Amino acid sequence: MFTIIATIVFVGWLLIFLFRPDQRYRVTAPQAPLESKEYWQMLESVTDTRIQYQNKMTVLPNGENFYRKELEEISKAQHSVNIEAYIFQKGDVTKNLMSALVERAQHGVQVRLVIDALGSFSNSKEFFKPLTEAGGKMEWYHPFRWYNIDRSNNRTHRELIVIDGNRGFIGGAGFADHWLKDEKGHKRWRDTVVFVEGPSVSALQGTFVENWLEASGEIISGTDFFPIIQGEGQSPAFVVNSSAMVGGSTRARILFQTLLASAKSTIYITTPYFLPDHDIIDELIRAKKRGVDVKIITPGKKSDHTVTRSSSRRLYGDLLENNIEIYEYQPAMIHAKIMVVDGKWSVVGSTNFDNRSFELNDEVNLAAFDGSMAADLTQNFMDDLKSCRRVSYQEWKKRSIWERITELAGSLIQREQ
Repeated sequence: MFTIIATIVFVGWLLIFLFRPDQRYRVTAPQAPLESKEYWQMLESVTDTRIQYQNKMTVLPNGENFYRKELEEISKAQHSVNIEAYIFQKGDVTKNLMSALVERAQHGVQVRLVIDALGSFSNSKEFFKPLTEAGGKMEWYHPFRWYNIDRSNNRTHRELIVIDGNRGFIGGAGFADHWLKDEKGHKRWRDTVVFVEGPSVSALQGTFVENWLEASGEIISGTDFFPIIQGEGQSPAFVVNSSAMVGGSTRARILFQTLLASAKSTIYITTPYFLPDHDIIDELIRAKKRGVDVKIITPGKKSDHTVTRSSSRRLYGDLLENNIEIYEYQPAMIHAKIMVVDGKWSVVGSTNFDNRSFELNDEVNLAAFDGSMAADLTQNFMDDLKSCRRVSYQEWKKRSIWERITELAGSLIQREQ
């Protein structure tokens, strides 16, 4: 009898979780120009954050660039190195990173890592023993324990590094060899990380503090971790971190949809997992109808998640029919998570266009009003387009029966993807 009741409860919970109505997002397009102080104040308010000025952002496309810069900056650390990651896989990348962290820890630098227990499940704490023996600290985020069952579906998807509290890295890349080099006939993943200098780094540090506390029970404080940062540049920027909410709303989703609703000329999106709900689809179509050039890059057949790609392609129809341009990247898996609006506002971070990022995971994004950063990201986008194949509406309508069956099967678990 107990087994029957437990089964009924579990099945009921599963059905509710998978098929309950989506959180609806309706945004009235702001009238203020994207470059106006009024618009910036509105963004601050709706995302519950604060714009910091005099930031400097450096766009680092691909692992050969961002891993080298990360190691360079870590080697110069004087007080602290804090890292949060979803993916941390054994290989040359993590070997080099661990060596750099151990060396700094041996010289008295405080090193802390919080790693997602699911995203990096192939690792054990034994892998981090050289670091902990050198004085560093490492904790799992939501480890697999009976008392964590209610949080087992909430993962930290954040990928960030903060060094000495005054410079940091944010993007979609974790730590694994597939971001750095070709493996077994597969080209290295295409991704982008941004190096941040300036006052916004304090917000990245605060984001790390949140999940370090949850993983370790330790509150990080002190002026060494939160120094007064002299401006390194001229750019306004703010950090939006988001966590799973009972009601389903997150600041990341509010940020993305507000910017989409505000676009006047261009929207360029690169995302590895494109599973937009009805409100995002409607927002993109409204943008197109008011004359905005909307282009989206997603993975082609080299995607690392075949089911997710199939579920994504099922949703192309209304977008393609309304002349929104969708491109599939051909050479390798594309994992960059970037949006550029009107060549003015750029968003880079860990958030995908899917339910998992908008409702279930802990995410972090940097939004910047920086013409130089937007130009760099736009140039990268245009370069990526050269390696893409555009999907036409006619082609999409002629999908095979097998493709449609696969798409339908994937749609049943779309909320989990």
